[in-house]
Amino acid sequence: MKVFVTGVNGQLGHDVMNELNKRGFAAVGSDLGEGNYASYVPLDITDGEAVMRTLKEIKPDAVIHCAAWTAVDMAEDDDKVGHVRSVNAGGTENIALACKAVDCKMLYLSTDYVFDGGGTEPWKPDCKDYKPLNVYGQTKLEGELAVSSILEKYFIVRIAWVLGLNGKNFIKTMINVGKTHGEVRVVNDQIGTPTYTYDLSRLLVDMIVTEKYGYYHATNEGGYISWYDFCREFYRQYGLDTKVIPVTTAEYGLSKAARPFNSRLDKSKLAENGFEPLPDWKDAVKGYLQEAKL
Repeated sequence: MKVFVTGVNGQLGHDVMNELNKRGFAAVGSDLGEGNYASYVPLDITDGEAVMRTLKEIKPDAVIHCAAWTAVDMAEDDDKVGHVRSVNAGGTENIALACKAVDCKMLYLSTDYVFDGGGTEPWKPDCKDYKPLNVYGQTKLEGELAVSSILEKYFIVRIAWVLGLNGKNFIKTMINVGKTHGEVRVVNDQIGTPTYTYDLSRLLVDMIVTEKYGYYHATNEGGYISWYDFCREFYRQYGLDTKVIPVTTAEYGLSKAARPFNSRLDKSKLAENGFEPLPDWKDAVKGYLQEAKL
């Protein structure tokens, strides 16, 4: 099976390529600029002609589309909105059209941010009550709609609170802060679960060899927590005694983009379709800290 992966210089794409190579798949990676992979092609997904040409040349059996604009606050800048949309919506549409042309499966990574985060009930994967609060969420939703309208053989997998080795993430940032500060303030009214890209990549590869298409939610198991709970746990595991002070989102007040309060994602559809859920988030933290060597 030949798999084409976009965004391989990012956290998730990097781990997906490693997982595919580990299992002996013919994996071709792509991103902007250079890539450190034996099979790699530079590709700007906003260039529809280039995307179509590349996929027709490679003829993959499946595409795992990890490439995205993920700088949530920066996406709110007036001079960035058009570019964010061209990547997250337009780029995804280009990939979907090319997948249709070569008749291959597509797996698109989306986000809890397509929902408004109201209430306390976990969001179900087939819920269509979309009300994104920010530009990032809106453009990722537009990507979802492009995929579902163009293709029949697609997986849309929503994730949240992403952490991986290859790039910036909350653990890396907060451990660096904790090493130089006696106390930190972390919000305790945004509730969800982390997604460790190492664990997620295994699930995504499991998915693409099936025909169990549709919408899924995939974060680590172990219950729903706040960012405050998350920070306390990885500080504990790392051995930092920095004091963590819980604050509300309003009290924290630094973010340009609005964040959903309820990022609880219902992941029961994974087991229902025979997929192995991701490990407990505390185990994910342990695995990440061992690998990251911060």
